[in-house]
Amino acid sequence: MSVDLYKPGLEGVPAAKSSISYIDGKQGILEYRGIRIEDLAQHSSFLETAYLLIWGELPSQTELEAFEHDIRYHRRIKYRIRDMMKCFPESGHPMDALQASAAALGLFYSRRALDDPIYIRNAVIRLLAKIPTMVAAFQLIRKGNDPVQPRDDLSYAANFLYMLREREPDPLAAHVFDICLMLHAEHSINASTFSAMVTSSTLTDPYAVIASAVGTLGGPLHGGANEEVIEMLEEIGAVENAAPYLDDCIRQKRKIMGFGHRVYKVKDPRAKILQDLAEQMFDRFGGDRYYEIAVELERLVEDRLGDKGIYANVDFYSGLVYRKLGIPTDLFTPLFAIARVAGWLAHWKEQLNENRIFRPTQIYVGERDRTFVPREKR
Repeated sequence: MSVDLYKPGLEGVPAAKSSISYIDGKQGILEYRGIRIEDLAQHSSFLETAYLLIWGELPSQTELEAFEHDIRYHRRIKYRIRDMMKCFPESGHPMDALQASAAALGLFYSRRALDDPIYIRNAVIRLLAKIPTMVAAFQLIRKGNDPVQPRDDLSYAANFLYMLREREPDPLAAHVFDICLMLHAEHSINASTFSAMVTSSTLTDPYAVIASAVGTLGGPLHGGANEEVIEMLEEIGAVENAAPYLDDCIRQKRKIMGFGHRVYKVKDPRAKILQDLAEQMFDRFGGDRYYEIAVELERLVEDRLGDKGIYANVDFYSGLVYRKLGIPTDLFTPLFAIARVAGWLAHWKEQLNENRIFRPTQIYVGERDRTFVPREKR
C-alpha cells in the first residue's frame, strides 16, 4: 500500500455512512437528524433531543412522556456500584470513576441480545438515566458524603443539579444546563464516537461501548479541553494580559485552548449559544471576571488568527457556564459525557443495522528479514 494514502489520525477519511448529524464547517451549521441546533436549543429538551438522535424522529407527546417516565424510574444505581465507588481514591479524576462505573453496569445488564428491540431500548434508558447519577454520586462520595437519591419530580437537568449540590436548582439554572446537554449531545464521528463505534463493531454490550467512549473523551484534546480553558483564563488573570498571552502563544506555537476545530472554520454555532447562555446566567446570578478576559481573548484571536479559520469552539464558553452553575472544574468533562451518551447510543444503534467489525490496515515502515541473535551474543 502506498504511503501517500496514509492520513495521520484518519483525518478526512470516511469511516461510516450516517444520518444522525450534519456539519457544515464553513457555514457554521450543525443539525441533528436535519434539525438545526439553534431550533432545538430554543424549542426542545435534552431528552426529546436524545430520542430524536437515537430513534430518528421527534417523539409524539405520548412517546416523550413514556420515555421521560422510564428515565425517571431507572435513575437509581445498584448499591454495589455505590460501594465500589466508595473504594475509589478521593484524588481520582471523575472521568476515570465514570469509566469504571459505566463498565460495571455491564456486570448487571450484560445480556447481549443485540437483535432484541426491547433490550436495546432498556439499555438506552438505563445508560441515559444512570450516568448522571454516577457522576453526582462520585462527587459527593469523594467529599466523604453519601450520595443523594434522585428525585422523580424533577426534570432530567434539574435532578442532576439537585443530586450534585443537594438543593433544588433555580429554574433558569436547570433550563440553561438542559440546553448545554443538548449542545453536547452529538457531533458526528469524533474521537470518542469513533471509539464507541470500534468497540460496538465487535458486538460487545453497550455498557462496554459507553465505557470505551468515556475513556476517549477524557483526553485534553477532546472533552478535557473545557477544563483547560478555565486554567488558561486563570493564568491570563486580567483583560490587559490577554494580548501578551496570545502573542506569546503565537510566537511559541502553543495551542490556545478553546479555539480552532478540525471541522469548523468559523465560530462554532454551539459557542454562540453558550455565550448567550453565559450572559443570561451573569444577568441573573452576577458576573464572572473571567468572562471579560474571554471576550477580549476571543476578539484578539479573531483579529489575528481569523484568516486561518481559528475561532472559538464549544469548549471556550461552556466552562464559564458550568462555573456559574457551581460545578467544579474537574466535573466539566463528565458533564460532556452525560450529554454525549445520547450521540454514542445513536451511533451504536445505527451501526447495529449494518455492522462490520472495524479492521483498518497499516503501512509497515519497520525493518525486514532480520536475523535472530542468540541471547549470549547480544
